[in-house]
Amino acid sequence: MKKNLTKFASLVLLAVTFASCTKKDDTGTVLLTTSQGKNIPGEGTDNHYTFFSLERNEVVPLADSNTTKWDIAVRSTSIITNSGTSGPGAGGAYVQKATTFDNFKTIPADSVFRTDASAAPAIKTGSGNGWYNYDFNTNIISPIPGNILVIRTATGKYAKVEILSYYKNAPATPSANDVSRFYTFRFVYQANGSKTF
Repeated sequence: MKKNLTKFASLVLLAVTFASCTKKDDTGTVLLTTSQGKNIPGEGTDNHYTFFSLERNEVVPLADSNTTKWDIAVRSTSIITNSGTSGPGAGGAYVQKATTFDNFKTIPADSVFRTDASAAPAIKTGSGNGWYNYDFNTNIISPIPGNILVIRTATGKYAKVEILSYYKNAPATPSANDVSRFYTFRFVYQANGSKTF
């Protein structure tokens, strides 16, 4: 049985009930499994980031932003990790390009995880630099196919994240009328600390 966990999460405006459960595998390791996404603001009040725990698949309160309780946070098109200037954790990230979420199964040994700096977050911002492209004609932000975010969590474990949409309800073909800053993503969190998914 795999010791990793595929989780789906959708960052949208209103909080809703979230169902999760735990079970044990043959070695006694507790694995979290989730059956729904999580609906939360894509940008908090007063322009704050919205903090998220990949380990627990839940939003972390702003009051805990200076702890290791969160792994990634989002605001507008920016995604930060709990590392460097962004938090006290052992986090970091890099973008694995030209792959698919399902085919990306092992973090290469020579991978370099960047940590957040005040002028340069681990996940680069700007069209074509990290996870998205911006179309100047339509003003639409689209995830770059094949770009997977590889995350080292606040506690030094690993996850892979694929951004699926930046718009409320994840429309298949977003338009200028769709509400933005609503992340829909899926991820796998490796609970045993290995670099294999």
